[in-house]
Amino acid sequence: MSTMWQGCLADTGYFEMRSSGGHDYGVWVTTPPGYDPAATQAPVVYVLDGNWAVGMTAPLIVTQMDPMHQIQPYIQVSVGYAGEEAQHWDRLRNRDLVPPGEPIAKELIDAVEMGFQAGARTREEADAYLGELRDTHADAFLSFLTAELHPRIERDYGTATSGHGLFGYSYGGLFSLYTWLTGCTLFESIGAGSPGVASEDSQVFAQLQEMGDSRHAAKLHVTFNERELLGDLAIYQNITKNTATVLHRLISRNEAVTSAILHETHVTGLQASFLSYLRTCRAR
Repeated sequence: MSTMWQGCLADTGYFEMRSSGGHDYGVWVTTPPGYDPAATQAPVVYVLDGNWAVGMTAPLIVTQMDPMHQIQPYIQVSVGYAGEEAQHWDRLRNRDLVPPGEPIAKELIDAVEMGFQAGARTREEADAYLGELRDTHADAFLSFLTAELHPRIERDYGTATSGHGLFGYSYGGLFSLYTWLTGCTLFESIGAGSPGVASEDSQVFAQLQEMGDSRHAAKLHVTFNERELLGDLAIYQNITKNTATVLHRLISRNEAVTSAILHETHVTGLQASFLSYLRTCRAR
């Protein structure tokens, strides 16, 4: 990493990796201050949407040195997109973070159309965004994280053998819920910020039914934003309503789930949600 970027993202390196499915990913690795794997090996926290999230979440690695609310040591691995594809991260994430067969909510289509009308997207960009939602592969991306990327991180950074975490926001939060519901054993804690459960027919409800009487050991922390709940955008109202339903069902099963309402909007909530996850699931 260049000297300029090192000054902004201290102790952060970057590499690119092609998945077995032929997709290219950019990976930022931020190590704890003074990290020495020969002395103490730290677990990994994987953060999704790296192209957007790394600048707001990686600097919080300093929370491990906060004398008033210390966070357990962790290595942050932020995963995004590389090369020419990096500029299209906000639609490519739909392919990777949304469960297979997830329905496209009418409210989401309306929100994308609203963005086009407001000039936030071209018609081509709006169509491409929705196009990625018609063939989604969260299962393949989860396999990439656990079976391809994690072994490389283990080898190159000398990580701990347990205590790993996962954090995602919006569709990344939907992926986090999906991952928790699969019973994936790699992660001991999972943070789901404003999960994109946009439809009452979401695959996460089918996953809940498939759980039966089984229990998952991983901690799950879910956050909402006040303005999503109280604002007038139907897509955000849907997200909070449906995710609350998921939470109530999990709580009724006595699962290891916690939650928080943050004083943010959907756009501004990412960093606050990540910090809430750290404080709730990874405090000393």
